[in-house]
Order: sequence, then structure tokens, then C-alpha cells
Amino acid sequence: MSTPSPTERLRVVTLTDHLSLSGGAERIAALVAMRLDPGRFDRVICATRTVDEAARKECIAAGVRVLALRRRSTYAIWNWLPLARLLRRERVDVLHAHKFRSNVWAAVLGALMRVPVVVAHEHGWEHPGRIVRFMNRWVVAKRCDEILVVSRSERTRLIEVDGIPPDRVNLMSNGIPDLTPTVGRDIRKELRIPAHSPIIGSVAVLRPEKALEVLIEAAEIVVSQRADAKVLIVGSGPEDEKLLSLIESLGLGKVVLLTGERSDIPDLVSAIDIAVCCSDREGSPLSVMEYMAAGKPVVATNVGGLPEMVEDGVNGLLVEKRDAKALADAILRLIADENLRERLGAAGKELQAKEFSLDAMVERTEALYEELVKDSRSGRRRFWRGRARRSKLR
Repeated sequence: MSTPSPTERLRVVTLTDHLSLSGGAERIAALVAMRLDPGRFDRVICATRTVDEAARKECIAAGVRVLALRRRSTYAIWNWLPLARLLRRERVDVLHAHKFRSNVWAAVLGALMRVPVVVAHEHGWEHPGRIVRFMNRWVVAKRCDEILVVSRSERTRLIEVDGIPPDRVNLMSNGIPDLTPTVGRDIRKELRIPAHSPIIGSVAVLRPEKALEVLIEAAEIVVSQRADAKVLIVGSGPEDEKLLSLIESLGLGKVVLLTGERSDIPDLVSAIDIAVCCSDREGSPLSVMEYMAAGKPVVATNVGGLPEMVEDGVNGLLVEKRDAKALADAILRLIADENLRERLGAAGKELQAKEFSLDAMVERTEALYEELVKDSRSGRRRFWRGRARRSKLR
């Protein structure tokens, strides 16, 4: 498909529950929408639930319109009317939804509003229960033109468990932008951590599936052998109080630091020596890509898409989930071996630059949109109308 002129830009609506630059799926949805070529794409992002004000301002500054539905209840069907009107009034070309609930609504609204191309994007978070399997197979797969997944393990699940035909499910690896320190803070000095103390860090939204209590339990084992070790847990979320209570009950108040949500993530990642992702389930976490980009060795659980990112002994270490002893042993191994830390970190940095770049992801997304629209019925009509116009000009 030839590149559209500014007057022929494809109209793309990105659909997500929350507009935010934290988290995984939400952040990817916003970053990709902002990075799409404005000369080829007219961009709108629709947040069905909540809108973070800082993210909204960034989107607007990037030329992306923001539509906030502010739904409070699953049953508030009337809240969908502004999106339905936009899809029909502006003759949107592509509706790209992220995560299960938005995928289902996109499948339904896309069909009702006759949107030429509907894309569903799975991020590996949903429990594959019977309702999810049923909706994926009989609604999402039937009504969406493309189903994207962030890992091969998620693709296998959709095919083998949900029963979706293999040719309907395609891999779209996540990517991150280039990282540079935000303000160049001296994190060790700010947190009063001595220069020789090893810092173990994890950046996450503090949800139950992140299993950060396992990292805290592992920290108790680590400091029994390296009393100077420190653990930073960066982020906020529903597990805040539970984790704080566990830290206090284990007497780790001076060892494990909950920093809360921070705007200087690159500075914090730069300060740590060993990065940890101890989740119970994962798709393709952006935090692990950020650790790799900073050249940090990663200890991760052997779940979901993590083994596709972290190869044990090559660019990180893998442990089984919910095994605090194995996690502590891996951390202690890296603390004791500086050469191993440097080798794993360098390999991860190389892999991230090659496989997990946001620029590469955006280019693949742009090409996918144009290809799907070209192959759609409206795309074929657009082609013939353009050909007729060119004939008249000769």
C-alpha cells in the first residue's frame, strides 16, 4: 500500500481501559499511539475507565486526541455512546484494542459501527477461565481481523486452550524507547546506601501477580549472608499495605525500601546492581526490557513470556515461581560474581537493542495497519477511487 497523503491519513482509534504511562499494556497502548507517524495516521486514544492527567497531556502534546468514557460499571452501556458516535461519524479505519475486556468491546462495536479493521491485542494477564476462553473464541476471534500477542507462550495458549485458529494469532513483541537518566539523580546518596552495598531492585505496579512478597522473603535470606545488601521495590498499587506489613514483620525495614511511584525510573534502574522480576505470570514485561537496556543482569521467574526474554545463564538467571530460596540463591550468586553480572548484563543489553525496540514495534504496527486496511473492503474501494481520480487528471 502506498503511503497515504496527509488528506488520506488512516484514522486509528486505540482502545484501552486506562490511559497511563505506568503498567505494561496501558503504557504500550499510549506509547505506540503517540509514536505513529502523524503524516500517515490520524490518532485517537479512548480510555474507557480512568485517565492519568500527565499521560493525557503527553498524548495531546504528541497530537493524539483523547476520548475519556469514564465508565464506572460494566453495565453502564450508555457510556459507550461517545465512542460509537466517533467510530461512525469519522469513519475510523482501524480500531486497536488492548487487553481482554477492551478486545471484546472492540469486536462488538467494530462490527456494529462497520469499522473496516479491528485489532485485538492480548498482553498475557487474563486468567484463562471458561468465560475468557468462550469470549476469545466466539467473539474476539470471530469479529477481529487480527489478534496480536506479546509472547509465543501466549500465542500457544490462545491456540491450544482457547481454540483460536493459528493463522488468526500473530506475535507482536513489545518494545521500549531509549532510556536516558531523567535528572541524573544520585540514588545511592539520596537513599543513603553505601557505595559498596549491592542493590537489588524491582520496578512494578504492586499487584498480587507480581509476587513481590517472595522477593521480600528472599531478602531475608540474602541479608543473612550479605548484611549490607539493599532491596528497592519501586512502584505503587493495591499490595502496598500488605508488603509494608510483611517487611515490618520480618524486621527488614532497613533492608527493603518501598520507594512508591517515581518519575525517575531510569535513574533508579541505573543505580541497581541486580534486577528481579518474580511474577507469578507475565506476558512481555517492559520493566525487564528496561533492566536489559541498562545492562543489568536479570533474575526472573520461569513463567509466561519471561523465558523468551531471559535465557538462563546467557543474559540472566531463571528460577521457579514462589521459590524464595531459589530466588535468594540466584541473587547471592550474582552478588558474589562481578564477571557474571557484567556478562549477563551485556548480553541482555544487546538482546534488548535487537529485539525489543519501541521504534521497531511502531514500524511493524504501522505496516500492519496499512496492510490490513489495504486488504479490507473499504481499502479496496479507496484504491479504486484513487485510481479513478488519477485517471481524470491525465
